Amino acid sequence: MPNIKKIATTTICSVSVIIGIVLGNYSDEIRTSKAGLEIIGNAEACRNEPYNCPAGILTVGIGSTTGEIESRKYSDDEIAKRWVDDIKSAEDCVNRFANGFHLPQSVFDATVSITFNVGCSKMKSSTMYKYLNSGNYQKACDELPRWNKANGKVLNGLVTRREKERALCLSGL
Repeated sequence: MPNIKKIATTTICSVSVIIGIVLGNYSDEIRTSKAGLEIIGNAEACRNEPYNCPAGILTVGIGSTTGEIESRKYSDDEIAKRWVDDIKSAEDCVNRFANGFHLPQSVFDATVSITFNVGCSKMKSSTMYKYLNSGNYQKACDELPRWNKANGKVLNGLVTRREKERALCLSGL
């Protein structure tokens, strides 16, 4: 079995190719639009072999940490399927705890992106979700920049991601 540290310098897969596979083969399984997928995919990047993320969590594909992750090279199709499953989990959370079925597409996409990144357990009781449930989409979108820290430190990558999510969120209002 390969050493995970050794495969940390693995090959990078193309986010654009994975998005193409998802939109071509799985678009009937998810609601997230191409714009939402691009924010998530470009922020997470894509690797076709397992690696440990900065938080030390075993990850593969486009930010996938769920299920069994084997020490091997994953195909683009496998990465797309894993990503769809992870997107569906984030969408389920948004639908269940943030009135997702009634959100405008741009708000839904931005909310799925942050939920994908932060996790349902942290988002479901957030102020952002409370605003979404009350229909105050402007205030909900304005909450996004507050989620720019990991382990108490502001991360430039999260600042950039939240700016993009906020812009997308507000674009449909």
